[in-house]
This record gives sequence, structure tokens and C-alpha cells, in this order.
Amino acid sequence: MDSSIPTSPPRSIDLNSDMGEGFGAYRMGDDDAILEVVSSANVACGFHAGDPDVMARTFALAKIRQVAVGAHPGYQDLAGFGRRGIACSPAEIERLVAYQVGAAQGLAAYSGHRLTHVKAHGALGNLTQTDAEVAAAVSRAIRAVDPSLVCLVIARGHQERIARELGLQVRSEIFADRGYTEDGHLVSRKIPGAVLHDAQEAAARVLRMVRANAIETVSGRLLPTAIDSICVHSDTPSAVAMARAVRQALESAGIAIRSFA
Repeated sequence: MDSSIPTSPPRSIDLNSDMGEGFGAYRMGDDDAILEVVSSANVACGFHAGDPDVMARTFALAKIRQVAVGAHPGYQDLAGFGRRGIACSPAEIERLVAYQVGAAQGLAAYSGHRLTHVKAHGALGNLTQTDAEVAAAVSRAIRAVDPSLVCLVIARGHQERIARELGLQVRSEIFADRGYTEDGHLVSRKIPGAVLHDAQEAAARVLRMVRANAIETVSGRLLPTAIDSICVHSDTPSAVAMARAVRQALESAGIAIRSFA
């Protein structure tokens, strides 16, 4: 087994959610409720969702709730919520990520909070798992803007290795509400069953994965990995109930919820 993968369950783990994903008069998810549960928040930076007002409010509320905050950059795709692939060169990806991380740092500071990490969103984030060039571009952008920022990456992906090789701090996440293929990638949202909605079922699966230090595929196969953080997406109807169920399951098992920051 890879020496970076623990052999026993952790004593504490981060629970994160993607939020600040409204825009103007439009709201997405119940950020207020989610912030009562999670230990880290990944805040949209204006490209796939979010705007200066939404970002500032989210950062300010996260500070009140003592929740760590990170930038959540994605493709410039408001209409598609950043979940559509957009043809960009590695250099273009570096600049769009750097732009968004800088915006997040500025508005976090404006709100009296401090940015601690960066997690790529949607189609861009998925490519950091499977495309080494994209993973390297995103990682280089983070390092250029602020090398002290932690890279929150999809477990068992290219960015996990590349960001570490670039000298960045890396934390690996699994998803409470997403299915995994047999090779450890996220099941495409185009396929039925890609998104899990039953809170108790998702919580039980998370606990199995954390105890095993492994991703559980749709067939039940376990793929060993380091697990530093668990993501519950905030844009699904069951998000708040799922976050609460995951937290309760972990804490009942003696695993504390604590930000990696």
C-alpha cells in the first residue's frame, strides 16, 4: 500500500461543501444551514456562480460560524453552472484560476476572513483528476498566487500527485453524494445513480470509506486512498440532511469534524 495512505481511521476529518453559488437575485442551496454543519466552505468566485455581494456575505457568515474558507474556481460558464467542458489552453486555465483565487482572497479579506485553500469546480475539477495538463495548470496558478494555499483535490487524481510535486500542500477529498466508477472516477452526471439522495445511505457509505481509507465504487469495490475531507454538494435538495447525517455518523464513530486548516 502507498505509504501516504493511513492504515487506520483518522481521529478527525474535514467536512466541506461548495457554496456561495447564487448570483444576483438568484439563490442556490441553503448556505446558512450548511454552514451550521461543515468545517470548510468552498466559495464560488464569479465564473460558474457567485458575485461580489454573494461572496462577501458567504465569507462573513463563514467567519461567524468559524468555518474555514477556500476559493472554488471554475470555467466561465454561468449558464451551465461550470459543469460543461470549455476548450482552454493550459495557459488560459492558469489565468482563469489565478483571477478567481485573487478575487476570493480580496473578498475574504474584505469580510475579515482568510482564504486557506482552493478547490476546482465542476468540469474543471473533474479534469484535474483525469488530465495531467489541466491538473498542472490549476496547481501552477495556485502556486503563483499564493503557495501557502492548500490544494483540495479529488482523491486518486492527477492533481493529488502534481500539486505535491510542485511543493504545494495537498488534501484529498471524497464525495458523500456521488457514485464512483470502478477506476475511482466520479460517475458522469448523465448516468442515473451518479448523484446519491438518501442521506442515511450516503452517511453509512462515507463511514465505510473513512474506516477503510478507500473509495467505494458502485460495485462495492474498495480502492485505497488518503481521505482528508468529505464533500457534500449544497445544490441538491437533500444537502442539509445529508451533511447532518454524515457528521452524525462520523462523530458517533469517534471521528471529530475539524477543518484541515
